[in-house]
Amino acid sequence: MEHRTGATAQPPFDPDAPFKYVGGDPAVDLVNTVDWTERGLEVDRLTSYERLLEWAAGAGVIDSATAARLTRRAASDPFAARAAVRDAAALRRVLERIFRALTSGIDAARPIAELNDGMLRRAAGALALTRDDEGALVLGWPSLADSLLLPLVVTAWRAAALLASDDVARLRRCGGADCGWYFVDRSRNGLRHWCEMETCGTREKSRRRAARRAGAP
Repeated sequence: MEHRTGATAQPPFDPDAPFKYVGGDPAVDLVNTVDWTERGLEVDRLTSYERLLEWAAGAGVIDSATAARLTRRAASDPFAARAAVRDAAALRRVLERIFRALTSGIDAARPIAELNDGMLRRAAGALALTRDDEGALVLGWPSLADSLLLPLVVTAWRAAALLASDDVARLRRCGGADCGWYFVDRSRNGLRHWCEMETCGTREKSRRRAARRAGAP
């Protein structure tokens, strides 16, 4: 994550910025595909359907075979691929609103209702028991196997599982300025403050040292 000082605005989109998987859950990592600054969204990494698939494969939402299949599907229907990217941004914003509310102690009913009535409803409606290659029963979305929305459906389902679990109490917002990323704090003492120590944590420590030096006699 390319964190900056608060005074310098960054481009709203950055197709070359790397994805980071530091949130502890795919739904959280989707929210962390953009920087939520006071000036608005910056360094948005979801610039194409190919990038969405890259993120989804890295997050473990889909496997490589599914990514390859959806890549071919997107190439044959670029209009639907662009629509899926817009849907990804909408799901990301709804999840961010939920996470922000929960970590701020305010009512999250409205964004939760949006999740329920949107991608989560689609996920629940298509969920089915199937058998894997070894004959074991597994939950999945066989009717959406070729849908460009499959990564979003799976992510919405994972978001619901997180929000309904004990881990929701461990959800945190990074303390770094101009970050806005989230994470599930599974540290032993429960005192994690940063999405990444080497970015936000290091920068904040440097800022504090500079402030101490400036105030020293």
